[in-house]
Amino acid sequence: MSVNKVILIGNVGRDPEVRYLDGGVAVATLTLATTERAYTLQNGTQVPERTDWHNLVLWRGLAEVAEKYVHKGDKLYVEGKIRTRSYDDQAGVKRYVTEVFVDNMEMLTPKQATGGYAAASQPAAAQPVQQPVRQPQQAAPNAADDSADILPF
Repeated sequence: MSVNKVILIGNVGRDPEVRYLDGGVAVATLTLATTERAYTLQNGTQVPERTDWHNLVLWRGLAEVAEKYVHKGDKLYVEGKIRTRSYDDQAGVKRYVTEVFVDNMEMLTPKQATGGYAAASQPAAAQPVQQPVRQPQQAAPNAADDSADILPF
């Protein structure tokens, strides 16, 4: 048995480039940056921050979603498979490209921060929630007679 599964959380490096194949199938490519924080070892050695760049490939519906809603700087969660391909460049040198073919994508950037694919002007957390004020019901003079009229739900 073998497994080829990648999970990444990072920031989009550039707007997706989307192209449509002859059959109308959408293909999007974009880059994703993942960064490991800097830290200090117990002996005092400083380990600097490290950023890795990943080439993402999205097909069909995911490509169309990326075209509409994903922008440079957005934070994404992606799941997919690693694929490596090779080609010969113009000088005849063999080049290798490693890509993540995305199966699942979640947008982690709040909707308002991406330039407005939501209609609300404020984030949901910042909008005040107003609850209706309920007036306490007064007991009827003959509460036993009215008990059928008062429902607990």
